[in-house]
Amino acid sequence: MLQPSDRRVLITDCADAKGLIAKITGVCFENGLNIIKNDEFVDNTEGRFFMRTELEGLVDEAGLLGALDEVLPAHHHTNLKPAGRKRVVVLVTKEAHCLGDLLMKAYYGALDVDIAAVVGNYDKLRPLTEKFDIPFHYVSHEGLDRHQHEAALAEVIAPYGPDYLVLAKFMRILTPEFVARYPNRIINIHHSFLPAFIGANPYRQAWERGVKIIGATAHFVNNCLDEGPIIKQDVIHVDHNYSAAEMARAGRDVEKSVLSRALGLVLADKVVVYGNKTVVF
Repeated sequence: MLQPSDRRVLITDCADAKGLIAKITGVCFENGLNIIKNDEFVDNTEGRFFMRTELEGLVDEAGLLGALDEVLPAHHHTNLKPAGRKRVVVLVTKEAHCLGDLLMKAYYGALDVDIAAVVGNYDKLRPLTEKFDIPFHYVSHEGLDRHQHEAALAEVIAPYGPDYLVLAKFMRILTPEFVARYPNRIINIHHSFLPAFIGANPYRQAWERGVKIIGATAHFVNNCLDEGPIIKQDVIHVDHNYSAAEMARAGRDVEKSVLSRALGLVLADKVVVYGNKTVVF
């Protein structure tokens, strides 16, 4: 069925072969679509081809994808997504810096995102959230096992139908069952430059090792703690004068910056997950 004229993003992932760019762009042309922007990458080690194509025009989705099936190598993946604003639910615990940065950037348009709701396992960040006229849901974990708490979270989240969940310093480990509800759609900020200092108290770990840089990592959540596909990372320099607490304070600025930049890339459909890695266009 033809959809109203709009913009779409076509993501192609397949075995590398000659002429792929010409074949894909040719199919788009034959389907009456205008290419706004095109980026490609070849992983020569894996022999894998990736392409991101921004399209404009009257889209016959089934026809376009069917035509691509005929010209692409076997076992390819194509994904046609509507361009534009996405919907997220943010999960928090007690720390305000990452949430506050997302709320402010969404409010002023620096992030093209609809923050549908904020959910916290403590009630501390309700006043901050409600200043931006966004619903806050308090879902305590007290007296509940992990599965019971996640069932309560899921019940609150489901009506919002989010494209992504954002863990803005949500200090709970999610079970595989919960992660499976949102495959490659849960974005976490970890307060270290992964794969260093996985788990709790990374700034304390970094201070004990006498590191000279500290950083933050935004990644998709999978079933291995802090080991999901990495989206964005950054670092700042520190020295022997920093205490663990001072490292943590300095690191907060990196955390909020990395999270918002990573979210911006994901919202723009510029991140492709393959294996436990990402291609970021």
